[in-house]
Order: sequence, then C-alpha cells, then structure tokens
Amino acid sequence: MQKRDLLLGMLLMGMLCARVALGAEAHPNDEKAIRALNQRFHDAFKAKDVHAIMSVYVPDESLVVFDVIPPRQYVGAKAYRKDFEDFIAAFPGPMEYEITDLSITASGTLGYSHRIDNLVLTDKEGKQVQLAVRVTDVYRKSQGKWLIIHEHVSVPVDLATGKPDVLSKP
Repeated sequence: MQKRDLLLGMLLMGMLCARVALGAEAHPNDEKAIRALNQRFHDAFKAKDVHAIMSVYVPDESLVVFDVIPPRQYVGAKAYRKDFEDFIAAFPGPMEYEITDLSITASGTLGYSHRIDNLVLTDKEGKQVQLAVRVTDVYRKSQGKWLIIHEHVSVPVDLATGKPDVLSKP
C-alpha cells in the first residue's frame, strides 16, 4: 500500500513538474491571435508603415532574424527596423503582397508558423521584381500578447548554379 501511494505521489509530482516546464495550456484563441498578427503584418507591410511592421516583433535586443539578404543575421529590433527602412526605400513604387500556406502551431507561451510570401515590388527605376520567400516565425506570448521573437526568411538555392530560386514553386 505504501509503495503504491509513493508511486502515485511521484507520478502526480512528475505531471505537475511537466506542466510547469511546458507552460500553460494553449488557449483556443492563440491560433486566431497569431493569424491576426500575421494579418497586421501584411497590412502594415503593404502600407509601408515601418512602425506598424515592427509592432509585431519583440521590441528589444532579444529579436534574432535571418533575412534573405545580407548580413547573415539581424540582432535586435533596432537593427531589423533599419532593414525594413532600407527595403522600403529600395522599393518605393507599387507593391503586391500575398501570404499563402500559413500554418500555425501554439502551445503555452510559445508558438511558430511558416508561410510563403509572394511579392511583386517596384524599384526606384520603375522595374518590377517578383519573388516568393519562405518565412518561419517563432512567437512568445507575454502578458497575453503574441510577438515574434525569431524570424527566418529564405529562398531555395540551386546548388548546381549557386543561384537563388526567387519564384520557387512546390
């Protein structure tokens, strides 16, 4: 009897520790909130509103981004803000932007998503540039609000030629 009670107590303690380690249960509205965050990003990007774009990212130096363009990484919100400012300055003309294949997973205070961003950008000379990029985001929920803490933007590369496939298809 004592052995069984001890084992039961250990099992319950293990379950409690696992719950604490993994964080709170995912709230049913977490996916909806992250989907809304992606829509806010989409709308801000189309409006070329850097302040609104950056509102979906953690606002401190803990943000890490691997972008499709050099440098290898951006560390901190200030560095990534500058990247967006430079990007928008390089493509001041009309823009088309569509998010497809958005998949979201959230559990407790962490979540991630992946999507395809299809863009048609117009540079300073009026030339259109079309590309499709892969975006993976990692989110953290703090004080009831989801923010991106890590982002990875990429394009496939043809290893035989070393050239990026900016219009990649599945």
